[in-house]
Amino acid sequence: METSDLKQSSRLLSLDVFRGITIAGMILVNNPGTWSAIYPPLRHAEWHGCTPTDLIFPFFLFIVGVAIPFALGKRMEKGEKHGKIILQIIRRSVILFLLGLILHSFPFGLLGHNFDLSTLRIPGVLQRIAVVYLITAILFLKTNYKAQVYIGAAILIIYAMLMQLVPVPGVGYPNLEPTTNLAAWLDNKLLAGHLWSASKVWDPEGILSTLPAIVSSIMGMITGWWLRQDKDKTTKTVWLFVMGCVCMTLGYVWDGWFPINKSLWTSSYVLYTGGLALMFLGFCYWFIDVRNTRWWIKPFQVYGMNAITVFFLSGIVGRLMSFIKITEGEKTFDLKSYLFNNLFLSWLEPINASLLWAIMYILVWLGLMWILYTKKIFIKV
Repeated sequence: METSDLKQSSRLLSLDVFRGITIAGMILVNNPGTWSAIYPPLRHAEWHGCTPTDLIFPFFLFIVGVAIPFALGKRMEKGEKHGKIILQIIRRSVILFLLGLILHSFPFGLLGHNFDLSTLRIPGVLQRIAVVYLITAILFLKTNYKAQVYIGAAILIIYAMLMQLVPVPGVGYPNLEPTTNLAAWLDNKLLAGHLWSASKVWDPEGILSTLPAIVSSIMGMITGWWLRQDKDKTTKTVWLFVMGCVCMTLGYVWDGWFPINKSLWTSSYVLYTGGLALMFLGFCYWFIDVRNTRWWIKPFQVYGMNAITVFFLSGIVGRLMSFIKITEGEKTFDLKSYLFNNLFLSWLEPINASLLWAIMYILVWLGLMWILYTKKIFIKV
């Protein structure tokens, strides 16, 4: 990884803020004080359906896509060879994938951690980001926006047909149930023992469901291409909202046949969340880049400039606190439980204590990222 100075003139500020809001949301929902007391909007939908929490990951993949035309477009305009750019794309993807594996492996058998390579979870959030970025970035280099639209539409249609028409081996019929659908069968067939520990037989970031996740990023990439066009900013904003409404409506209608489902990353979910992402970006773009209303953005800008860094480090520290043990009398607690019980649960209802812990965790990391920001340290993968 490397550090670099901020160059505001070459960045879309609203995208940094959108990224920062998304990462803050990701840390909020991943780090409650206790998983047994969480407000419903901060939980994933049990299966079909969509909560605010289910918007966070597709929003981030959308943001990854938006950033590609800004990052790679200028290099292409300068005549840089595709081979060199592709090597850097591969390098970044490999690093992201390895960071995901490290996050799952930490603390590597120390502090009582049960570390076993034979059961290490291979899919994950950073791993999916790595694969999606690799494919989407190469598509940007090798195709135009019209081809990208056709490819994205084809993926969504083919995925829907696979999930709803192909009989699942060992089951005998197509279905969308948690453990017996085609995506779960493929995960268990190719990655048995290396899946999400809560299910063991399927993974929310599994193999087949990564295909439609690519389209979440393609939607962002086409949006980034549009925002780089030499058009009036008000016109750009209007079209962000118009296309957002169109995609949301298509996703909502498709939900009647292929239900909105984050774990399966269904085609309707891609369109629905992509539409919401377009409108949220439109909101940020209008207020930040068009109207120049920026008094509120600094905390999110700080998060957005070191998004992967804060996601990775907050995950590492969160895992570390669960393995450090503290003995009080005859009882032993992990560090997180000890702090949560004494600082929050001792005077608040469990659900409010759990939420306040997550908010304070965000603020602690905001402070640490602010130090990097003031020193102009922006860690790139």
